[in-house]
Amino acid sequence: MKKYFLLLLLMILGTFTKIQAQSNFPADSAYFAEHYTFKTVKMKMRDGISLYAELHIPKDISKSHPYPFLMERTPYNASSSSKRITRTEALMKLAREGFIFVFTDVRGRWHSEGTYINERPEGPNPDKKKQKEIDESTDTYDSIDWLLANVPGNNGKVGVWGVSYPGFYATVAAMSNHPALKAVSPQAPVTDWFAGDDVHHNGAFFWMDFFTFFPFFDNDDPTGKTFHPFGVLPFKESDNYDYFLKKVKTPLNANTSFFKDSILFWNDILNHPNGDAFWKNMNPLNSVKEIKPALLTVGGWYDAEDLYGTLKTYKSYKNLTPNTENKITMGPWFHGGWWSKGESLGDTHFGSETGVYYIDSIFLPFMKSHLKGKGNDPLAIATVFETGTNLWRKFDTWPPKNTQDRSLFLDAAGILTTNAPQTGNAYSEYLSDPAHPVPYQGIISFERTRDYMVDDQRFADRRPDVITFETEPLSEDIRMAGPVSADLFVSLSTSDADFVVKLIDVLPRPEKAKNAGRTGDPGKTSPEQGYEHLVRAEIMRGKFRNSLENPEPFTPGAITPVNFDLPDLFHTFQKGHRIMVQIQSSWFPLVDRNPQQFLDINKAKPEDYIASQVRIYRDKEHPSHIVFHVLN
Repeated sequence: MKKYFLLLLLMILGTFTKIQAQSNFPADSAYFAEHYTFKTVKMKMRDGISLYAELHIPKDISKSHPYPFLMERTPYNASSSSKRITRTEALMKLAREGFIFVFTDVRGRWHSEGTYINERPEGPNPDKKKQKEIDESTDTYDSIDWLLANVPGNNGKVGVWGVSYPGFYATVAAMSNHPALKAVSPQAPVTDWFAGDDVHHNGAFFWMDFFTFFPFFDNDDPTGKTFHPFGVLPFKESDNYDYFLKKVKTPLNANTSFFKDSILFWNDILNHPNGDAFWKNMNPLNSVKEIKPALLTVGGWYDAEDLYGTLKTYKSYKNLTPNTENKITMGPWFHGGWWSKGESLGDTHFGSETGVYYIDSIFLPFMKSHLKGKGNDPLAIATVFETGTNLWRKFDTWPPKNTQDRSLFLDAAGILTTNAPQTGNAYSEYLSDPAHPVPYQGIISFERTRDYMVDDQRFADRRPDVITFETEPLSEDIRMAGPVSADLFVSLSTSDADFVVKLIDVLPRPEKAKNAGRTGDPGKTSPEQGYEHLVRAEIMRGKFRNSLENPEPFTPGAITPVNFDLPDLFHTFQKGHRIMVQIQSSWFPLVDRNPQQFLDINKAKPEDYIASQVRIYRDKEHPSHIVFHVLN
């Protein structure tokens, strides 16, 4: 059972248990043993504590044949790195190219000494060589100093990379600006845990993932003696919707009934319901100064955990440190999926092994150029995969230049149109009832599946508490590139509510079954006909509509604007398809329920949850619409 729980933890955070392609284990193991030497070390930091690291050093290393370092700093246990390399086809490609691999436990985790702090805030001094206070960038600086001094035959160059939480450590590694650090690749980096990554999106608590994650993340004893799951995750429960609705119930009840007040960070979440200084200080992008190493930020269009962090990291570097070499790669991947073959996700196929392309044409050339001097860096500023057509494209910035703003307006009879409405006092409405929240997917499962990012949305289309608008079949392709904005005008019968906006690509429906997605009667059509393919979705906790730090109640009955961005996309809606928008006020149990009253939701009791009549206006004075950017 312990092994299963550990594997589950690795899967949730996008590390390498389930997402990586399997290579030829015996042959790779033999090659690795023949060509690499393994050793464990303790690297002393400036305050005297030591960090544990595992090194894999090419056996033919020498002054005349030097190698660069490729380092990952992780909170997920650096042990067993040999198996990780030999069982991962992509990492074996790196091994055959030749690097000194370094896998190190960050401060306070597993075999490393010190005290662990989630997303440890950065210290005040941009010169990390001189800064007395320790932080993750000073630990990076000191680790590089130790490696340069203690591993003979290195070429004096270091690259750092990491996926998810290790992506956060890559971000702050770049901020160390060590002169030997030449290339950094934050991949799906944890960035802002209140605005858009992992824990919250626009203030809405993504509690399902963290309910399963934190009990195991907190148990990092390398001996395994203290491992215990706090009594959560009864895998006899097959239905996460029923389980979270009827047993877990509320964030507060999760803490008192399941965790027994024993998970420090869950308490931190409960005690900081707004986007206050606690969350701001954790965001490393709030501390970015001039960055010197070359940057390659990597992410997936279908990353359920840290899509926000990837895009925000690249854009922040572009704005805050414009003279730095700063590149981005976005592919059709789930969280960390670029380390797998990357051929498909759920029912969506991408026409090629996109993960193989990433390693061969992006990551490996980037590191070879900056760490080995093998050719100029060949990458475009933005190498992005266009979903819908399954094509790789290259741009000199992201979002690409020369796009045109377009709008689609909500209109009567479920129509989505380019024409602004001309009528008065028109709206669509639904009853949002926390006792019957809208599920985030149409299947019954306990684990949160990564496929929900591309799931067929016909299950939601049939619910009375989801309103749907769609275009006529498109007369030409529409290629959207960049962010999508939802500009809504709403009124509530209560003082708060959530708003979920979903952008959907509807595949052609046969004429005889043009309403198949709405009636549930597809006749003799195939499952693909009328498939409502989710392209992008986002939630806004209504009280944070104007400020994540200072929430505001709604005045019942008053028409109120609610505007927010959906994360970037690059998708072509093909001729003959339809563009659909769905709006709802719950997304359960992916996100905790809103009591629909203006109160501290993290402390809400079951009796606080009440129904709200929600109106979405679509008239001349209040034209609810979405704004997107079209690339010709």
